[in-house]
Amino acid sequence: MKKIIIISSSAFSLILGIALSTYAQQDEKNEKKDQHKQQQEEKKQDKHDQQHAQQPQNQNRQQREVQQEQKQDQSRQHQQTRQQPKQDQGHQQEQRIQQMQDQDRQQKQAQQQQQRQDQSRQQQRVEQRQDQDRQQQQARQVRPEHNQDHQRVWQSTWQDHRARNWQSDHRSWQQRGGYNGYRIPQDRYRGFFGPQHWFRISGLPFAVDGGYPRFQYEGYWITLRDPWPENWSNDWYDNDDVYVDYGNDGYYMYNRRYPDVAIAISISM
Repeated sequence: MKKIIIISSSAFSLILGIALSTYAQQDEKNEKKDQHKQQQEEKKQDKHDQQHAQQPQNQNRQQREVQQEQKQDQSRQHQQTRQQPKQDQGHQQEQRIQQMQDQDRQQKQAQQQQQRQDQSRQQQRVEQRQDQDRQQQQARQVRPEHNQDHQRVWQSTWQDHRARNWQSDHRSWQQRGGYNGYRIPQDRYRGFFGPQHWFRISGLPFAVDGGYPRFQYEGYWITLRDPWPENWSNDWYDNDDVYVDYGNDGYYMYNRRYPDVAIAISISM
């Protein structure tokens, strides 16, 4: 009977040892799990702490980047602001230079045009003088102007048409009611009439129209409607240069020696 009890105690001790060992192992496993879980949580916490700690750093970095960009923008704007007046000054200077060049070019063109006009007028005077000489030669050939009878008629007609008091004897075309006679075409007028186209009456075809002296110039008959001033020389019609001009109210003849006197004339073909 005692032997059986001993065996039973040994078995119990073995079972108890096995149980304790199993429980110890289980505790160790549980402890390792807890440690691993704790380590993971610590890692997560560390990571979270690191992220949380990095957030101000990121914000600071972003703020620094924004500030830096703002400074760069301000610097660019300031530089552009400083460069803009220089660019405007440069543009204005270019415009002034261009304007000066344009003015110089216009002046040169005007001078060249004036030179051409002067040459043209000079050529017209030469041609006019040649035409006048040719007309005088033709007139001498057609009728003997220098014979005594013609010379007497010539001088008598001019002397009879001399004013006693020109200021009271002459009348402008406005006083006469306006000019209603023939008008010279513009191209002919520009070519042979006006102050720049002067000539001498002597040697031109001559006639008397109702007691008024008339002469032919460039194909037109010019009749003096006004008397000529008493203070002019007796032979002005032989020696003085005259020209025909159109005023506001009609045609007038001028003596270059007495440019302030306008003698009313009529034009006919």
